[in-house]
Amino acid sequence: MAETEKPQIYLITPPEFDLNTFPQTLAGVLDSADVACIRLALATRDEDRILRAADAVREIAHQYDIALVLDTHVVLAQRLGLDGVHLLDGARSVRWARKELGDDAIVGAYCAQSRHEGMAAGESGADYISFGPVGQTDLGDGAVVDRDLFEWWSAVVELPCVAEGALGEEEVRSLSPVADFFAFGEEIWNKDDPAAALARLAAAMAV
Repeated sequence: MAETEKPQIYLITPPEFDLNTFPQTLAGVLDSADVACIRLALATRDEDRILRAADAVREIAHQYDIALVLDTHVVLAQRLGLDGVHLLDGARSVRWARKELGDDAIVGAYCAQSRHEGMAAGESGADYISFGPVGQTDLGDGAVVDRDLFEWWSAVVELPCVAEGALGEEEVRSLSPVADFFAFGEEIWNKDDPAAALARLAAAMAV
């Protein structure tokens, strides 16, 4: 994942989906927009379900030549031959994941609202840092990332940063000059027409 002038789209799968229908829905979304990366982020810990979902999503991702990373499960990502992993514990597992997956793998780290954690993850070998949530959400403790963090990061740090969590058009428009990627998940999958929902958010990126 390389840094570019205009932010890129990073898709997060729904926490649960129907293997019979979601691949077609995903393909429709990928037909409608340029996507840099897909993150398989399932709520289940059931290994078999993760493996079957990964196989289904990987087939689509490969058709469109898009990197696929897996939430948290370094060993499964390695076994499945995926492009990398997205870690949810800040800097803590980055060195281990890098050692397990090798230099060519993508290792991303979610660092919530912490500049310090983001810096530590970068120093430990992460390829990108994810900050969030950007907007108000029922999840977590209600804390949101201040735009100042993205502004500071884009001015001082070369490592790409991802904005995620409760992203609306207003947040996307505001953060476009200072974020490298926007991670869209529930923002589009909860809508009747995910491709149209993504198109609206992508249009806000261009403003």
